[in-house]
Amino acid sequence: MSWTEDDFKKFNARTDRVVKQYDAFEVEPGLFHNGKLVVGESVADLGGLTVAYAAYRKSLEGKPRPKPIAGFTPEQRFFLGWAQVWAQNIRPEAARQRVATDTHPSGRFRINGPLSNMPQFAEAFQCKLGDAMVRPPDKRCQIW
Repeated sequence: MSWTEDDFKKFNARTDRVVKQYDAFEVEPGLFHNGKLVVGESVADLGGLTVAYAAYRKSLEGKPRPKPIAGFTPEQRFFLGWAQVWAQNIRPEAARQRVATDTHPSGRFRINGPLSNMPQFAEAFQCKLGDAMVRPPDKRCQIW
């Protein structure tokens, strides 16, 4: 099965939103990501995290709800696990080099980018519209 011309147009419109979002991410003062350079990885992060969260929720069906650990709900721990994978501390010089050459967004935006687009994240942490980690519905990126 192949994509129709309409499928391709819709996909491109969705990925264009991701490009614009990452273009606005300021890595260092005055230094922004190049959304076109990182779009492949950014789409993969958003799509993969969305599918992983759906699979996680499905894995809980028919089972007792897991108890909070260290004050964090199971949903919060899912998202914290994602964040811990990408947490990093890099020097400004390395950040500048990576922004110019790396097809992967910086760790901070591999975390904040996908999570800010997921209503499930906002729900897990009781974030409200207007909070830094909640993109308005008309600006939210969704691939699948």
